[in-house]
Amino acid sequence: MMTLASRSAAVPLKQVKLADPFWSRYIELVRDVVIPYQYEALHDRIPGVEPSHGVSNFRIAAGRDKGEYGGMVFQDSDVAKWLEAAAYSLAIHPDPKLEEQVDQLIDLVAAAQQPDGYLNTYFTVKEPEKRWTNLTDCHELYCAGHMMEAGVAHYLATGKRKLLDVVCRLADYIDSVFGPEDGKIHGFDGHQEIELALVKLYEVTREPRYLSLSQYFIDVRGTEPHFFLQEWEQRGRKSFYSSVANPPHLPYHQSHLPVREQREAVGHSVRAVYMYTAMADLAARTKDPALLEACENLWFNMVHKQMYITGGIGSTHHGEAFTTDYDLSNDTVYAETCASIGLIFFARRMLELAPKSEYADVMERALFNTVIGSMAQDGRHFFYVNPLEVWPAACRHNPGKFHVKPVRPGWFACACCPPNVARLLSSLGEYVYTMNEDTLYTHLYMGGEASVQFGDVPVKVIQNSVLPWNGDVTLTIQPEKAVEWTVALRMPDWSRGKADLRLNGEDVSIEDVMKDGYVYIKRVWAPGDTLELELSMEIHQVRANPNIRANAGKAAIQRGPLVYCLESVDHGAPMSSVSLAREPKLSSRFDPDFLGGAVVIEGEGWREETGDWGDDLYRTSPTPLRPAALKAIPYYLWGNRGENEMTVWVHLQ
Repeated sequence: MMTLASRSAAVPLKQVKLADPFWSRYIELVRDVVIPYQYEALHDRIPGVEPSHGVSNFRIAAGRDKGEYGGMVFQDSDVAKWLEAAAYSLAIHPDPKLEEQVDQLIDLVAAAQQPDGYLNTYFTVKEPEKRWTNLTDCHELYCAGHMMEAGVAHYLATGKRKLLDVVCRLADYIDSVFGPEDGKIHGFDGHQEIELALVKLYEVTREPRYLSLSQYFIDVRGTEPHFFLQEWEQRGRKSFYSSVANPPHLPYHQSHLPVREQREAVGHSVRAVYMYTAMADLAARTKDPALLEACENLWFNMVHKQMYITGGIGSTHHGEAFTTDYDLSNDTVYAETCASIGLIFFARRMLELAPKSEYADVMERALFNTVIGSMAQDGRHFFYVNPLEVWPAACRHNPGKFHVKPVRPGWFACACCPPNVARLLSSLGEYVYTMNEDTLYTHLYMGGEASVQFGDVPVKVIQNSVLPWNGDVTLTIQPEKAVEWTVALRMPDWSRGKADLRLNGEDVSIEDVMKDGYVYIKRVWAPGDTLELELSMEIHQVRANPNIRANAGKAAIQRGPLVYCLESVDHGAPMSSVSLAREPKLSSRFDPDFLGGAVVIEGEGWREETGDWGDDLYRTSPTPLRPAALKAIPYYLWGNRGENEMTVWVHLQ
């Protein structure tokens, strides 16, 4: 089990200025298109998409408008996540118009807060008498947690306290309602989120009650008597979503066991990784060895037995949940965008606990593939579900695949994913580096500049990177004066140990200075010292564990951090008839005209002849094969050329 001796903390967002040829475009897309688009969507001003009701609910709760509550019971969280994304954007790019929009929305949120500190538009507008009566289903603490995250982000970005004061009053009120003391509710939310938010609020305010309340929600979960079952009985065995008198499914909420006894990732995948993130946060701050061990066990099970090659998690649409080890179907997969974002949250917290390259590898995998793949290149269309195989006709007509969309919709009634993407990409600078008293860790390779301190010496770290197209990375260290420090560089798993490192032009033996996937360079750094890293960009045919039955006899293509896929627009349908040649002679080339520029991979394959089948459904004779030229594109770009078939895993000859 890891120890906490090397714990590090993220370099704050305001101290990292990304200037990366790949990622800056996405950050600008979020700033210039996604945030304004979602602002309009929250105000129900986007023609042809489902109304959000997000802002109108707050206007009604604040007494500014008359009307009925609209949308999901957790609709407040969309507004909160937009506020958080906008705050991160303001932190890295001041924008008076956006700041004015944020301030006006914060004024509205503050006006909707009740005199006792309670803040939730559903229970204020629609069912005020049922406050805290259905924590299993109704997301009250979840919505509160997202607003707390927004309040913290806004304060750190602008120094303004209005939203922070709102969420502190909310947290104080919740602390008066929940806890182990007599007269309080001895319970917790059905959808974890407030646990990690309270840790963030504690870090800004240093109010110990917030950390204690987070720990209470984690500690009481899964203990007997089971709170959700008690609550269900008190409600007359009624659910918010169904009239069928079925008791709450405890594993779905990760409440089947105390968290320290959980060993396998089960239940709703987003709830799970939000909870694991909070557990890692608390393990770092309380130095609880049992909580730390649980984090390691849950990470191992999820990443080594239940994660897709794209960094997606949650293999079934039934409950948006994990199923069992190695059950990773490609065409009925769920892999919710929010789940991969939560996985990235958890990965970064694990990196802060201990620098192991696997955590950053997973963070990078989910980011480069599922997260940016969930958003169209126009910034106005989004996937909720991220499949690895798509047959559009089956998606329309097979009820078991109704959740899989062959093209990205403009918005959703349940629109948790688009603002989640916006807040992650706007805060991306927080994921590049962590540091402690003697080491700066580089986890992601993204161009830009970080301002840190080595001891009491201010230092600028300038990174140049051209990932994901090329593996050359350069770090230039610019201390104000010479200072001894350690710089640690991650060796990605996709480089397969093939890398060259030079310090000021001199070769460095990587094997001599590597531990847990990081190369440690300790020296007295002088202004202008340079580290040059050349990572292998070899094309790999990836095979799946034989226990993953969906991928038997297939391979996926990966180059650098990018997983590739094949689309029928390049090959014709059905994609199931296409296979890789035994020696496919895969090669890569940069195509500047392909969806803004991307490396595509070409090679040799085969296609089954389908034209002479006529009306036959089955035959006893083998199907003839003909040679086929294959073109694989980055997975994150699929679905940007109209509706067509797609597959990540390709048959092998």
